[in-house]
This record gives sequence, structure tokens and C-alpha cells, in this order.
Amino acid sequence: MAKQVFDGDDLNAGAMAELAALPDGQPFALINLLLYKEWAEYPPGTVSEKLTGKQAYERYTELVVPLVNEVGGVPMWRGSLAVNLIGPDDERWDEVLIMQYPSRGAFQRMLANPDYQATVLHRTAAVSDSRLYGATSPEAIGPMKWKLFNLTRKLRGD
Repeated sequence: MAKQVFDGDDLNAGAMAELAALPDGQPFALINLLLYKEWAEYPPGTVSEKLTGKQAYERYTELVVPLVNEVGGVPMWRGSLAVNLIGPDDERWDEVLIMQYPSRGAFQRMLANPDYQATVLHRTAAVSDSRLYGATSPEAIGPMKWKLFNLTRKLRGD
């Protein structure tokens, strides 16, 4: 049965401790690799309409992006995975999604938000497999360069 709230059970052993040990106060990105179920699988009594996995993930996205924005996070990039250039030949993903948060702490605050926890049932119903990687880059691209990058994208209409 799919879970109805985020309780951390999906995470690798020790992942939350590793996350908490990361320095805070610098940009934190999440790289999501997503493989959708053909049909979403909701717990009995939660969602009665028949949705594809992708449709259920869209519902999750619609609900979660305002919560991400609330802590200063933004979706940076989302697209279909087109080709596996390096990696196991049999590994495939439907989509890649990159989210940026102003800090590790901002991401953790979003995870702890009861409204976020209530949205997880849509993600769980939608996804048959996924990977979630957290990344920091304090020395690679500073906050000002990110702001300029985002401003340039907005001006171009991307």
C-alpha cells in the first residue's frame, strides 16, 4: 500500500544524518530521476479517479511547487531523459528534475511542513522507481551568478 505522508522510510539508511551534517547557508540542489508507473496506485479511499503515473506526478508537482517556493526554492530544470550515455545499459528514467533551494535547511523545513507531507501520497502513487541526489556547490557557482543566470533566462523568456 502507498504511503499517505512522508516519513523518511524511502530514504537510504543514514541519509537524514548525512543531510543534517552538510553545511547550511549555501545553495542546495536536488537531482530527481523519475520512472513513472503506467497507472497511479493510490491507497484505498484517497483518490478515486484513474490517473497515469505521470498525471499523478503532475498533481504532486502542482501541490508541492508553492511549498518549495515558500522556503525560497525553485524548480530549475525538468525534462524527458533522452539517452543514457554513461550508466548501466538497462537503467532508464522517464524524467529528470532539478530543484534548487537556498540552503539545506530550507529543504529540510519544506520536508517537515505538514502540507508537504500530505502531498507525498501523489508522488508515491506515481513513481515506480526514483533516485534523489542532494548536491552542494559552494565554490562552483556563487549565488550572484545563479541570480544572473536566472535573470537572463527570464529576460529571454525561457
